[in-house]
Amino acid sequence: MEKEMIIVLDFGGQYNQLIARRVRECNVYCEVHPYTLPLEKIKEMNPKGIIFTGGPNSVYKEESPRCSKEIFDLGIPVLGICYGAQLMSYLLGGEVATAPVSEYGKTEVEVDTTSKLYEGVSPKTICWMSHTDYISKMPEGFRVTAHTPVCPIAGMENEEKGWYGIQAHPEVLHTQEGSKMLHNFVYSVCHCAGDWKMDAFVEKSIEEIRKKVGNGRALLALSGGVDSSVAGVLMAKAIGDQLTCVFVDHGLLRKNEGDEVEAVFGPNGPYKLNFVRVNAQQRFYDKLAGVTDPERKRKIIGEEFIRVFEEEAKKIGKVDYFVQGTIYPDVIESGLGKSAVIKSHHNVGGLPEHVDFKEIIEPLRMLFKDEVRRAGLELGIPENLVYRQPFPGPGLGVRIIGEVTAEKVRIVQDADAIYREEIAKAGIDRTLGQYFAALTNMRSVGCMGDVRTYDYAIALRAVLTSDFMTAESAELPWEVLGKVTSRIVNEVKGVNRVLYDCTGKPPATIEFE
Repeated sequence: MEKEMIIVLDFGGQYNQLIARRVRECNVYCEVHPYTLPLEKIKEMNPKGIIFTGGPNSVYKEESPRCSKEIFDLGIPVLGICYGAQLMSYLLGGEVATAPVSEYGKTEVEVDTTSKLYEGVSPKTICWMSHTDYISKMPEGFRVTAHTPVCPIAGMENEEKGWYGIQAHPEVLHTQEGSKMLHNFVYSVCHCAGDWKMDAFVEKSIEEIRKKVGNGRALLALSGGVDSSVAGVLMAKAIGDQLTCVFVDHGLLRKNEGDEVEAVFGPNGPYKLNFVRVNAQQRFYDKLAGVTDPERKRKIIGEEFIRVFEEEAKKIGKVDYFVQGTIYPDVIESGLGKSAVIKSHHNVGGLPEHVDFKEIIEPLRMLFKDEVRRAGLELGIPENLVYRQPFPGPGLGVRIIGEVTAEKVRIVQDADAIYREEIAKAGIDRTLGQYFAALTNMRSVGCMGDVRTYDYAIALRAVLTSDFMTAESAELPWEVLGKVTSRIVNEVKGVNRVLYDCTGKPPATIEFE
């Protein structure tokens, strides 16, 4: 699509996605690309601004990632963040050295509010620092715009050229006024108009899908999650009955989820899609019998998943396109630009490299999760589906520690349904990033009704996160946890103990396996 854009050049920083998300929150389109992106390609893309990410390297070492100095001859404003600021200094003749004192964590930074970058920012503001090197000498033509007691050049600029460097990370939430700094860059420095709007994206995407598919047929892997649901409705609006949605109930879904998905997308639902439900529960249970290793489980589920799709495609007849709900974080995490293969692995846990379709279509591949939800609302999808809890491709297979059996699935489904019901009753469901029940492989002694029990322990998880890259354990009200615990041990056969996971990410992951 023709639109103004900011490009982010990735130098190995862990927050590259966040930078792009924050820019898009300013209604300005933004893409992440590797630092090796050729200058000719950058010229062709005609960005309104360029952002260099942070990174783990020392810019003065021979093997460290660097872009061409000629990027500064393009006349495009550049913002360097952390390593990116140091790289800017290094390439333009400044000096970077090991800092006498490293800075890590929340730090009070004094900023010059006459700088366009810090316009409207508090003179003393809390920023997130993460560096062991620092800019010891600025390039010619720059001035200091921010400092801390141990970092004399925490911000620098050459306003005439549109070059700005900031040692802190404005993209993370720990930097209290970071969004304002990025907003200032894209509007006051790059002079963007802010034309990245979801209604325009939806309309343009429908046009592009129609043009691409023509008279062909497409098959969508519909899981009922927000990504595949939005992709399905978008495709249906574009090509109508040329799309077939195949929903594989692999027996690893949440309680009643198969029926709920069919009610929305099936023949009696509001969208009138070509909908095929495949009840393959036993087929998956048989394949998973005796398997305890989480990676093996993922690969088995993924392999069987795509085989079911291929079988259904043959029943339908010639199918040209396979549709996936790939979203932008999957593209980035996959190594930038290799989304079809990586999303296969990311989405259902290990799809084979060969897929028996002409081409893969990923209509949401440039959207972040919050943008997918906005697109869903724009398409008229009900809020309860748009804001559905995230669910992994392998389903409960990675929320059951150890071997997967039909009985274990029943236990975790019942426990999870109670947990979600009580969270919703308490009115805190929208305040949490993700929450679910998992079945541990631990069995312990209990006493119920004066009878000794030896049953499983359920682990409850609830986290606060804005990006799913990092997360903090949620401090749920004790009365809610107490009610959930009481109901689970009384209503779910086979459980006599409930645990609450207090671990953040890192060191844990959000899912259990």
